[in-house]
Amino acid sequence: MLHRLRLRLKVIVLAALLPGAASAFETQATAAWVYDVTTHTVLMDKNADQPVPPASMSKLMTINMLFEALRDGRVQLDTSFAVSSRAKAMGGSTMFLQESDRPTVEDLIHGMIVNSGNDACVVVAEGLAGTEEAFSAQMTERARAIGMTASTFANASGWPHAQQRMSMRDLGVLALRLIEEFPEYYPVFAETEFDYKGRAPDNRFNRNPLLKLGIGADGLKTGHTSEAGYGLVGSAKQGDRRVIFAITGLPSEKARAEESERIVAWAFRQFAEKTVAKAGVRVAEADVFLGEATTVGLVPAQDLRLLVPALVQGQVEAEVIYKGPLMAPVAAGTPVAELVVKVPGLPDHQVQLVAESSIAKAGFMGRVGIAAQALMSRYLGDPAPAS
Repeated sequence: MLHRLRLRLKVIVLAALLPGAASAFETQATAAWVYDVTTHTVLMDKNADQPVPPASMSKLMTINMLFEALRDGRVQLDTSFAVSSRAKAMGGSTMFLQESDRPTVEDLIHGMIVNSGNDACVVVAEGLAGTEEAFSAQMTERARAIGMTASTFANASGWPHAQQRMSMRDLGVLALRLIEEFPEYYPVFAETEFDYKGRAPDNRFNRNPLLKLGIGADGLKTGHTSEAGYGLVGSAKQGDRRVIFAITGLPSEKARAEESERIVAWAFRQFAEKTVAKAGVRVAEADVFLGEATTVGLVPAQDLRLLVPALVQGQVEAEVIYKGPLMAPVAAGTPVAELVVKVPGLPDHQVQLVAESSIAKAGFMGRVGIAAQALMSRYLGDPAPAS
């Protein structure tokens, strides 16, 4: 039988709350996804699973493919790539590569991230897969393998194409992967200037508008086409918390910069990390059948720390769910229940609860007594209340 126990958990503040209520954020972006990495909390989801033109933000997938090649030992930072006539002819934002150049992998990483070089992306695609078409197919296949379900690629650069599509959630998932899987290369995203051979003085600056604001921003990638509008995949770290966001569809470069800064401020100032359940501290009890004890305490195996809107003080609603009664014996530390915490304005958070102590099986006579009591309760029922 499924048991549901409703309770209220007192929240213990772990971070100073700043003034103001954590009200819903009304973004100008046509699609957006905001994620608190530390507590694995989605703070905003606006059309986040809708495939849209990603513009240069899709370069993050090309960068990921190159980082994976580095990790696998297929290339090294000093490996040089040839520049084809196709790469040289790329328009838009470029490194101004020439066919006589032999840029290294390290050059190309900087060129794709800081300069947003379309030519650099084609060089990487051809260098790793032979053709950009083959590389695009590999990008799509790899995206599926790492959980990016709404992404398809027709090129390596984000150049407008009907089959070049990504969702904001996919871009956020990809950003998290780049941060966590490749910490040795991720710092390049925070570099503000790169000028390959002095050829791109007007294109040498990183377009990320947040990097110089002193708000903990350290990546990742802007994007813009007439079809997509202005977008940004960004990340910022303040204290122990990191926030990742992906937005698109802004009407101007100025609007993109302002909206990105507003999102970072909202994510850090309007939510606080709190402990809602302490490791080893009982939050509920579960019934036990045929055991030396009739109940067992339910406790989290570790502190449960969640992100809570600043206006929420004192308590949050929670529910304990378990299939019971539990059959003895029950070993201490065994997962036996689920705690569902309901934070206003955020998705429910689920965590396993374990048995607080071991409950041995009752002796023979004890089991006989328990079974007899259960049979009497089943067939006779509880005495009817007096009328």
